[in-house]
Amino acid sequence: MDEQLIKKEADANGSGGSGLKDYVRGAVFNGIALGILYGLSLATGTLSFAALSLGIQWLVYLVHGLPFSSEKFYDASGSLTYLSLVVFALTSRREHGPRQLVNAVLVVVWLSRLGSFLFARILKDGRDDRFTALKRNPLRFLAAWTIQALWVWLVSLPVLITVQSPRGGTDIGPLDAIGWAVWVTGFLVEVIADAQKNSFRDKAENKGQFITDGLWAYSRHPNYFGEITLWVGLCISGSSCFQGTDWLGWLSPVFTYFLLTRVSGVPMLEKKAEKEWGKSEAYQHYVKHTPCIRLALSRPPAYRP
Repeated sequence: MDEQLIKKEADANGSGGSGLKDYVRGAVFNGIALGILYGLSLATGTLSFAALSLGIQWLVYLVHGLPFSSEKFYDASGSLTYLSLVVFALTSRREHGPRQLVNAVLVVVWLSRLGSFLFARILKDGRDDRFTALKRNPLRFLAAWTIQALWVWLVSLPVLITVQSPRGGTDIGPLDAIGWAVWVTGFLVEVIADAQKNSFRDKAENKGQFITDGLWAYSRHPNYFGEITLWVGLCISGSSCFQGTDWLGWLSPVFTYFLLTRVSGVPMLEKKAEKEWGKSEAYQHYVKHTPCIRLALSRPPAYRP
């Protein structure tokens, strides 16, 4: 789930083995993630949810990840954690308003789609190269699971706050309608963009080429745009009942945007693309005229040799 954070941790630690420096770095990453998780969950009254998120991740790590040096169930455990947090939030209250139920269902729809997509990918590929270096050191590998616990909890925070809050059960209003419309837009963009890229890659004639079809003609990373947008939508809906530290729920899309655009989402992919197609005039034209994240309002001009 947290592809950007894991890649960042792997890059920072390099490709070395289990030296003292690797243990120190692994401890630092674990410590930072745990500190953020504890501090923010305490401030937002969601400490029990943070503990559940961490517990699931560490359990899967101890039962399967560490003994088998395997990341096979990493993304699946992320989906399970999202689902567990939503179910825990719903069962923490006896009565639920429309806003609480709808927002919870939207998260389940999103995680079901993305979780199955990621799990199918690991089954097809057999391994995830993000973890090659991390698995050589138990603390570094543990950091991946700790970071995912933070990632899942923080991204789902606006929904957890909404569902567990008595104010979340109030009647729906204009902000809910706007928020749900924004969520649907983001979800559809993400689904369509992923489907278009998979279809492009499945065609033999496209091997070694970059995609400029469909939504990818309007944005270099339309799937990221959809991901950020759908969490903005849930925050808009939640804003109908936010008070005080509840507004920290907006860290969800902010954190997602920061990771995707500044840490290793876009930077990682753009660096790889530049290495592969940097000398191509067609690619340089595409980069120059196509927005990085947002969707262009009109189709950028096509490349003319």
